Amino acid sequence: MSEFASRRLFIGAAAALLAGASMLSAPQAGAEEKITLRFSTPASATDNRSKGLEAIFADGIKDFAVFEPHYNATLFKQGTELAAIQRGNLEMCITSAQELAKQIPEWSIFTAGYLLRDAEHQQKVFNSDIGAEMYKMVEDQLGVKILKVMYFGTRQLNLRTDKKIMTPEDLAGVKLRMPGTDAWQFLGKALGANPTPMAFTEVYTGLQTGAIDGQDNPLPTDKDKKFYEVTKQIVLTGHLADMNFLALRKSVWDGLTADQQKTMMDAAQAAVEEIGRNQLSEEAQLVDFFKSQGLQVYTPDVEAFRTRVQKMYLESEFSKDWPKGMVTRINAVQ
Repeated sequence: MSEFASRRLFIGAAAALLAGASMLSAPQAGAEEKITLRFSTPASATDNRSKGLEAIFADGIKDFAVFEPHYNATLFKQGTELAAIQRGNLEMCITSAQELAKQIPEWSIFTAGYLLRDAEHQQKVFNSDIGAEMYKMVEDQLGVKILKVMYFGTRQLNLRTDKKIMTPEDLAGVKLRMPGTDAWQFLGKALGANPTPMAFTEVYTGLQTGAIDGQDNPLPTDKDKKFYEVTKQIVLTGHLADMNFLALRKSVWDGLTADQQKTMMDAAQAAVEEIGRNQLSEEAQLVDFFKSQGLQVYTPDVEAFRTRVQKMYLESEFSKDWPKGMVTRINAVQ
């Protein structure tokens, strides 16, 4: 056999071996690669939202997607997640009305204190045509798909100071940590406090050192982040039936089949229902827990807070951006 023929035989055999190896390592015909959904949140892994999404949402979409959570703002800083989705650098996050209002002023209506009555009212509003209209704004203007709203809990005041707070006037000079957006800062002022911007991951240390006098969060968050270790009282103002929105990059949603979209929506619905149930259950039990930890827990003159907060919002620049007649429509939802 000539040297040329031998070389051709060697090359052919090598090619056959490589082809065989490639066939062994390649997925079977028809198999589809799962999409990876990186999820960024400032919440901890033990937060009710985190547990619900991992246990229910992730399991519901496992046939076609991998849910990859990143907790404690380790992937993106709090407040930057929505922009990361818009840039195409992130697939999923939990966002808020306050974050959405930074880009869509109409959304500031849902940052107003004492607008949504409770968890049930919140869910009914966003499952109505009101929610559909607001979600469409987000899709059209931001390229973000809101899957579902989740009840985050009713926000209460949590202070390291001893002074009893019965009216908004009692909060004068109190450095109340609020996230840095204009909407959050305005809510702090409306409550009567001196709002101080601070990242959520810094709040415990801020309370411990006195950099802030207090913070506002739902009771389950106060427990999860152990804020009770560095505070003395919880004032049950109930100023915001708070909500989060499970947000997905619209281009990812558009790339799913109709069946996958339905499966994802069903999984999201099941997850937020479980999260809401857990939040409400914890809220009902935590007053006694905080009292057992030595905190004073009491209800102030809520009507005084409601009157001041609603008046300030209606007289503010925020209300000028609210969709016409929306407050009446929200109040009419029963």
